[in-house]
Amino acid sequence: MGLQAARETSTEYARRAGIEGTLSHGIRACGLRRSRHLGAPKTYLQHVLMATAINLALIGHWLMDMPVAKTRTSAFENLVKQAVLC
Repeated sequence: MGLQAARETSTEYARRAGIEGTLSHGIRACGLRRSRHLGAPKTYLQHVLMATAINLALIGHWLMDMPVAKTRTSAFENLVKQAVLC
């Protein structure tokens, strides 16, 4: 695999990671797995409103300069950091 192909793959994975994070937030915070209504039009409307709410929350965090949550650090990484500090 060439360098250009590796960069394209990296870009695709970064985009997918962002989408997965948004879906995870919708599932955990907004109950995205279950619809409160019957029928495709009402379910679609619920999903659109949920996506709008998530985007408004992100815009609010951005306007207030709230930092983006960091991903968790592994136990091994914490151990290495402790070893470096000693």
